[in-house]
Amino acid sequence: MTGSRPRIVVCRWIPDEALALLREAGDVWVPDPDRALPPGELHEVLAGADAAVTTLSERVDGTFADAAGPQLKVVANVAVGYDNVDVPALAERGVTVTNTPGVLTDATADIAFGLLLSATRRLGEGERLLRARTPWSFHLGFMLGTGIQGATLGVIGLGQIGRAMATRARAFGMNIVYSGRRQAPADVEAQLEATYLPQDELLRTADIVSLHCPLTPETRHLIDADALAAMKPTAFLINTTRGPVVDEAALAAALRDGVIAGAGLDVFEQEPDVHPGLLELDNVAMAPHLGSATVETRTAMATLAARNALAVLAGEPALTEVTP
Repeated sequence: MTGSRPRIVVCRWIPDEALALLREAGDVWVPDPDRALPPGELHEVLAGADAAVTTLSERVDGTFADAAGPQLKVVANVAVGYDNVDVPALAERGVTVTNTPGVLTDATADIAFGLLLSATRRLGEGERLLRARTPWSFHLGFMLGTGIQGATLGVIGLGQIGRAMATRARAFGMNIVYSGRRQAPADVEAQLEATYLPQDELLRTADIVSLHCPLTPETRHLIDADALAAMKPTAFLINTTRGPVVDEAALAAALRDGVIAGAGLDVFEQEPDVHPGLLELDNVAMAPHLGSATVETRTAMATLAARNALAVLAGEPALTEVTP
């Protein structure tokens, strides 16, 4: 530490409420203007840091920790997922890793359901038609979409966000099936009127498949060409979890060739790049990783990250620690 105050490196902009918490307790560095620092420059800035607040923009691994030095105590990641963090490498160096679960559940589920509606009812396609000033007139066959009442939503990963998505779908009269590493408690199934299915059966039967599983080596390209081929040709895929859960090239081909009817995507395999095949298609609704992008949610996420960092620096347990 520098004197009695810890050095805290904030790798990207976070809301003022969270910065104020950190500045009360330590000397805070934040990029000005806000930008994603290349690894070499970031590692220089990290030197001597006691704590780092990171986002999905940074790769946090052993090299990151070594650049900070042996006094680094905590990395507070402003996200639920932590696939950008090598948790075992940091644990080996005695660095606590934290994330921000719970506070973004509803915001992300809202985006997922918004994409579901946009894809099934062709809202993005309709807006593009109007903005292009394409002549049109109302008639009974114009831009027909797909209704969702009575349809089956297949949720892959019935965690907090998956459950919130299922709750929204029930309110719209949808039936719920789900798959995952383990079956949900009986009371959760009863509340959602949800049925557990093996993933291959879910893919065959669901009208809409919504992804809410974390990105792990096992879930990378979980939805590949074979999985897409198993889905109904009238089905839709929604992804608001992590881009690499889906083989984006395979998805673009499936959408182009009518293997499935459409998709709604908030995340992409090589963000910020999007597979060019997807950009050419009207049957995919897209957003630029807006799942948690409300003022209230991002403030809550950053504040939780700040509280995690300060707790560890004070020698107290983290509020939401990630364990290897």
